Amino acid sequence: MTVPFSPDRPSLVRQLRAAGCVYAEDEADLLLDAADSPTALADLVDRRIAGTPLEHLLGWAEFCGLRVSLDPGVFVPRGRTALLVAAAAAVTGPAPAVVDLCCGSGATTLALARRLAPRWLAAADIDPAAVACARRNLAALDVPVFQGDLFAPLPNRWQGRLDLVVANAPYVPTAAVALMPPEARLHEAPVALDGGPDGLAVLRRVAAGAARWLAPGGHLVVEAAARQTGALCAELTAAGLVPSVRHDEDLEATAVTARRPA
Repeated sequence: MTVPFSPDRPSLVRQLRAAGCVYAEDEADLLLDAADSPTALADLVDRRIAGTPLEHLLGWAEFCGLRVSLDPGVFVPRGRTALLVAAAAAVTGPAPAVVDLCCGSGATTLALARRLAPRWLAAADIDPAAVACARRNLAALDVPVFQGDLFAPLPNRWQGRLDLVVANAPYVPTAAVALMPPEARLHEAPVALDGGPDGLAVLRRVAAGAARWLAPGGHLVVEAAARQTGALCAELTAAGLVPSVRHDEDLEATAVTARRPA
């Protein structure tokens, strides 16, 4: 059912607020800027009220002060992942060799490029749509984006040479995916959300691989839920890494850092 077009902003805000959009005023301004005709605006509003993520409608997402291009179906970068970027910057030395696993749109990779000035930087994701999106976002930086499962597509010669590995891997337990907001569970790839029975299935494999790929003194930084940190730190320790946990209450975010002993 098409939402009737209204040319005035207050009416648009009321429509969005009635549909449950928390930041209705901001969304109204963005949709008005994105539409070049009343018909286009009516279509955008109709799709937004039906549950399509705002970022997929706009074709971009804001992350760490950057505008990141976004394709339909690709994981929308969350504001809380800014903690992962900050944690990585805090532990990494000058001119690091960096790989961003589960890179999605490449948003974290872009933020790291700006914060760290790495000597070389690469990204990887298993989802073909995400890889295509990331390649477009990172083309100007000449950053390679590999398609494949975690470390598998990376050149073998990089083993033991990485100063930093970051991974915003999926960590939602399988049973909880159905409880996520429709914007996520209906419009983002399941492979970007489902972390297995306890949410740690992918992160366990990241931890196991990082011990081989990190240089001595290098760091792994991942995002997780606060309730998962005990089990995750145990996995990292078992993999030969030294973990630490960082929380940010304002972002409602948790990052886990793990160092490979020198």
